[in-house]
Amino acid sequence: MLKVNEYFGGTVKSVALENAEGTATVGVMEAGEYDFGTATIELMTVTSGLLDVMLPGETNWKTYSKGETFRVEKDVRFKVKANGQVAYYCLYL
Repeated sequence: MLKVNEYFGGTVKSVALENAEGTATVGVMEAGEYDFGTATIELMTVTSGLLDVMLPGETNWKTYSKGETFRVEKDVRFKVKANGQVAYYCLYL
């Protein structure tokens, strides 16, 4: 079954699915800065646009572009900054 998620007053939206490969979401975000928390390990791949990411323990933003993936550990908070619209794919491990 598909599940629609909406965060930050509708500026971040995703559709979640569960299948034989696991749980994943595909989503979009408007320009802005967002703070997320994780419940599992997440592999996040940018599919369109540029996304600046500040992972826990880091002091500098790192920019990810189309096709690039970053890993976020379980039970942490991380920040992202979109300077324009961004699309992403997130796989939950």
